[in-house]
Amino acid sequence: MRYTTFGRRTGLRVSEYALGTGNFGTAWGAGADPDESRRMFDTFAEAGGTFVDTADNYQFGESEKLLGQFLAADRDHFVLASKFTNSATPQPDISKTGNSRKNMIHSLEASLERLGTDYIDLYWIHFPDDLTPMEEILRGIDDLVSSGKILHAALSNFPAWRVSRAATLADLKNWAPVAGIQIEYSLVERTADRELLPMAESLGLGAALWSPLGGGLLTGKYRGSAAGRLSDLKTLVHTESDERKTAVVDTVLAIAKETGATPAQVSVAWVRERAARAATSFVPIIGPRNVAQLDDYLGALDVALTPEQFTRLSEVSAVPLGVPHEVNAGVLDRVRGGDAGRVIAPAQPVA
Repeated sequence: MRYTTFGRRTGLRVSEYALGTGNFGTAWGAGADPDESRRMFDTFAEAGGTFVDTADNYQFGESEKLLGQFLAADRDHFVLASKFTNSATPQPDISKTGNSRKNMIHSLEASLERLGTDYIDLYWIHFPDDLTPMEEILRGIDDLVSSGKILHAALSNFPAWRVSRAATLADLKNWAPVAGIQIEYSLVERTADRELLPMAESLGLGAALWSPLGGGLLTGKYRGSAAGRLSDLKTLVHTESDERKTAVVDTVLAIAKETGATPAQVSVAWVRERAARAATSFVPIIGPRNVAQLDDYLGALDVALTPEQFTRLSEVSAVPLGVPHEVNAGVLDRVRGGDAGRVIAPAQPVA
């Protein structure tokens, strides 16, 4: 396991994988029981993993409670991330959802109690609520950082324009900076290449990438069986709904045969290689349901794709970038000086 700082705006050292713990517990009707959850946590830690990601609503709070037990022996060794917005109860009170300062404080105090700790390393605003002003969110976060109850804060599932505005506001007001973003990203979900990931690279934000297997689609298992997230949770999954996704799965399976790795390992190896080429830290969040799946994820650490294999996967999975990128592509050569290339592209991304 390798390590990196989470983005260029923090010194927070994290493992190259984050362990997603949405499957820790069974309150949703699907997931891992406490014993299997403990085995997954221990296996991840023994492999060198230190970055653990949860949320107050995962398994309606059971995930946080289990993690509190697992972390108790050596809390400071781990980088603990949690989230708020949705509430930890199935039918929450109206005042206990959303991103208001009121719910932020309530949610954090409840998470700290379930986790059995007095601080969270990285606190995510889980989703935008389209109601709370960004200034209120940022000022609330700044107060929590000043109090020592959280060390860093970041935005999960926010659009790029809101993240960039938040990062600018925090800098101008001298509030605690926005540390990073959390978004879905995989070979079958690459729309973040349009705005979100270039923004993260330009601003130096860390990027935590969830669902690197496309909800299991990239394992190829749904071609022979519907068992898994698709049948149990019926959410956060992809299907072969278009020709591009079918071509991606075909290519993953072909490269798996070439390398002797599993399709899951090939898919995660591509994300790791994509991360290695980024101008900031991209960290895949792996979300196993059992130790066998976790072992498969860990096996990807030893898979090295050839440049040709990486290119094949990148090309077959690419999505149209749309406006204004495709319009701009037609004039870039002229602006940079034509074939002579008199204007050289900068070494680092520009804002």
